[in-house]
Amino acid sequence: MGLATIEGQTHELPSKDGYFGEYGGQQLPPQLVEIMNEISESYEKLIRTDAFQIELDSLNKDFIGRPSPIFYARRLTEKIGGARIFLKREDLNHTGAHKINHCLGEALLAKHMGKTKVLAETGAGQHGVALATACALIGIECEIHMGQVDVEKEAPNVTKMRILGCKLITVTRGTRTLKDAVDSVFEEYLKDPVNYFYAIGSVIFKASWDLEGGALPDAIVACGGGGCNARGIFTAFLEDPEVQLIGVEPAGRGLETSDHAATMTLGVKGSIHGMNCYNLQDETGEPLPVYSIASGLDYPGVGPQHCLLKDIGRTKYVAVTDQECLDAFMQLSRVEGIIPALESAHAVAYATKLAVEIGPGKTILVNLSGRGDKDADFVANRLQL
Repeated sequence: MGLATIEGQTHELPSKDGYFGEYGGQQLPPQLVEIMNEISESYEKLIRTDAFQIELDSLNKDFIGRPSPIFYARRLTEKIGGARIFLKREDLNHTGAHKINHCLGEALLAKHMGKTKVLAETGAGQHGVALATACALIGIECEIHMGQVDVEKEAPNVTKMRILGCKLITVTRGTRTLKDAVDSVFEEYLKDPVNYFYAIGSVIFKASWDLEGGALPDAIVACGGGGCNARGIFTAFLEDPEVQLIGVEPAGRGLETSDHAATMTLGVKGSIHGMNCYNLQDETGEPLPVYSIASGLDYPGVGPQHCLLKDIGRTKYVAVTDQECLDAFMQLSRVEGIIPALESAHAVAYATKLAVEIGPGKTILVNLSGRGDKDADFVANRLQL
């Protein structure tokens, strides 16, 4: 994250203890402290070697297909009116989302360290597919834990993971969604943390903007669940205060109901999965069941960087409903010929409202974090197409 100003003082973030202000940290079992330190040290050494950088840069270009382009959604802009809407086409990456950006690096790190298996959780399946892809390419065993609800909902990604050779564990406890998948895979990781590598989260993103002689966009819009894709694209513009940064959360069936996952909008300070962050919790501090039509967003916590950015006023967080998400999904599909992931459709939904609000002459850049192949059958059944 680099430098940030908190209460008038400049800080290097994250701190050496892994904190972003009061958020983050490592609340680890004692047996993992040394192992986590070893991973950090190996990472710091590896990324400084020319051989690793050359290999990763080559794979980014020739395997993933980076850099992903920025596309002017002309017909959508004309239909909506107001500000021009641009899309950062992360959906065009190999595997169909931003997730491959970090999975490739983590698989390389795991193999470099001599690990025998890479483990991860997945919600919508994009992280699972990306990691299974990277492990197949690198030649290392892969195991993915996925909630039963998501397994049934995201059948195309489940099939892809199995084709790619990963071991898929269906999690049937609790809400049978992302939070429970995280609990399950962490328990598996604790069985042999010396030889296993747990690959969680993704915030790697490179943004380039070349418009009208370098003029910056007026707003960046990205969906937020755990917050990885939003955190990635926000990074490139943190030091440009004229650019508004907006994270879009799932309001689900409505913020007045319990069927949402609007962590930043309605959450409180607490801890989940070993870190301090805003989260949705009950009176005893336990995570609440959450809901979103988008499996990748139904998580009761959020990345610690987002929490700090909210507190210092650098970012804004809003929420859109399932219906608004579905409307945006269909509109982008039929107006621009781009089928977005339901997660990304949350960002598109808010961007279309913002375009009218800020008016002509302004520009909005939406992080289209993934494509909707995985969601097409679900949406078709939902809308009876």
